[in-house]
Amino acid sequence: MISVKLKNGNSIEVPFSTTCAEIAKQISSGLAKEALAAEINGKVVDITTTVDADCSLHVVTFNDEAGKKVLRHTAAHVLAQAIKNLYPQVKLAIGPAIENGFYYDFDSEVPVSSDDLEKIESEMKRIIRQNSALERFALNRAEALQFAERLNEPYKAELIRELPDGQPITFYRQGDFVDLCAGPHLPYTGMIKAVKLISCTGAYWRGDSNNKMLQRIYGTAFTKQSELDSYLAAQEEAKKRDHRKIGKELDLFSIDEYIGQGLILWHPKLSVVREEIELYWRKEHRRRGYEYIYTPHIGQSNLWETSGHLDHFAEGMYPKMKMAAKDETENTYYYVKPMSCPFHVRMYKTRPRSYRELPIRWCELGSVYRFEKSGALHGMLRVRGFTQDDAHIVCTEDQFVDEVNNVLDFALDINKAFGYDKLNVYLSVRDPQDKEKFIDNEPVWQLAESTLEKILSDRGIEFKKDIGGAKFYGPAIDLKAVDAMGREWQGTTIQLDMNLPERFGMTYVGSDGKEHTPIMLHRTLLGSMERFVGTLIEHYAGAFPVWLAPVQVKILAISERNHEYANKVLKVLRNEDIRVELDDRSEKVGYKIREAQLGKIPYMLILGDKEQNENVVAVRDRKKGETKTMSIEAFRALITEEILHKR
Repeated sequence: MISVKLKNGNSIEVPFSTTCAEIAKQISSGLAKEALAAEINGKVVDITTTVDADCSLHVVTFNDEAGKKVLRHTAAHVLAQAIKNLYPQVKLAIGPAIENGFYYDFDSEVPVSSDDLEKIESEMKRIIRQNSALERFALNRAEALQFAERLNEPYKAELIRELPDGQPITFYRQGDFVDLCAGPHLPYTGMIKAVKLISCTGAYWRGDSNNKMLQRIYGTAFTKQSELDSYLAAQEEAKKRDHRKIGKELDLFSIDEYIGQGLILWHPKLSVVREEIELYWRKEHRRRGYEYIYTPHIGQSNLWETSGHLDHFAEGMYPKMKMAAKDETENTYYYVKPMSCPFHVRMYKTRPRSYRELPIRWCELGSVYRFEKSGALHGMLRVRGFTQDDAHIVCTEDQFVDEVNNVLDFALDINKAFGYDKLNVYLSVRDPQDKEKFIDNEPVWQLAESTLEKILSDRGIEFKKDIGGAKFYGPAIDLKAVDAMGREWQGTTIQLDMNLPERFGMTYVGSDGKEHTPIMLHRTLLGSMERFVGTLIEHYAGAFPVWLAPVQVKILAISERNHEYANKVLKVLRNEDIRVELDDRSEKVGYKIREAQLGKIPYMLILGDKEQNENVVAVRDRKKGETKTMSIEAFRALITEEILHKR
């Protein structure tokens, strides 16, 4: 018998070579019905995998991210089979699961368009109804190459040639279809209860524009039709809220290809939103003991060599600038900065530091530049140049836990101010299977990860582990804001850096008179200003709360004889720093109201003869859609109260 430790901490005894599916059934018949895969000692495997040694095991269902990935990866194989059935000459490339769905790339001489998706989807549903078993088998490298060449699949053969020699290469068979794949997969195609093909587009093989353009079909899959229906309805709502669409309608921002891809032009209205965010951000940081600093946009290559960015982050950096091209006596290279932390470190090192100075909390709204492939760019949400609300905390070991807790408190407060009441928390740790991506210091990693986990546990904060989500220099606590659509957005991150203090020789003199290495925390609350504001646009569907709205009040004068009174009201509100505009055009009031509604203005003040004679204002509330009459002073008090309390 072997011992299997379950996720809830209980253990059960099972015979050798018991399958994960049988273990799921032993736990409960209901769980067995929902089981899609299993996680053994942290690795996701087929539910048909046998257990032959003591282990920890978690039965994976669609409620788990791993379960969604397994189901959708299997759906990608079904898509590939459907394409091959309908277009036998197609050459298959790759088909991974992605966030909320899957895709498959293929090479076809016959163009496939959106008009063909219904036909392909019907073939997928036919394959699903067959409920074919997915069978895993392995070949050595030579056999795998021969197999791919016999199938006339050149892209698969190319992938096989790059796999390590001496290790088995796995395939999955479903019916008469076979695909190269590491897995895991569902045991049967029939477990895909709902599938939908979304779109088709072009994609370069391996994302390289020097390679051939392939065709790509996107889709999604669920275990219930009701889940798919809800997802599709949410997608339609998301289209209405798309920040690019709203940004154009409200004249908020633009991206000019003449200037460059992924570079945002903030128009006046959105600049107001950003200004309000920055003013609030600065005020709150002052209150919590932070100091502002400013650093350059470029730095010499030795800075990035010492920090380790050129070893671990070079793909995300812009090419180096050779100074000898300008001055042959200056034999150096510069890089535009991808992040501000090395500058903060060098500022720390400008003089000796004492333990009495710590903790030091420095913050900066620093503009940074990171190279993103053009295909990955997405409005304000994925850009090449952005401003990060960056901060670094340098502290002693004794201060570390308190500083992390202070940042968590700060993050909860600031996210609530922007309407994000729900935050999902992740502990981002190393991938034990891929340690080469991270700096090599096993004892420090273990201590750092366990310390952050204990901080969350002691606060009673529920969290998920993001395996492989750590930065190359250390683990992190990540808070993801949940928007009005239920979508997660990366915002706050608290990163423990075990790299820079040592690499740059950061020290402080302790109470014992000796030099010690401090602990350094990287911290952002909002993330990048571009992405944060882009998500706010979608969260509020462009209807910003009063305190953030570019125009908070629109005064609508009904006729020319009301202009003088309208200007009087305008002056009263402007004297209170309320952002107000006057529409005194000779248009019908209904037309003016409609325009203000489309402009997402929180309040309209409709002023006619009655209001002028009684020295009042007719207030139309965007949220309630109703009009109330009140004194100018009462309205002024109402709106200033809302602004004060961030409503």
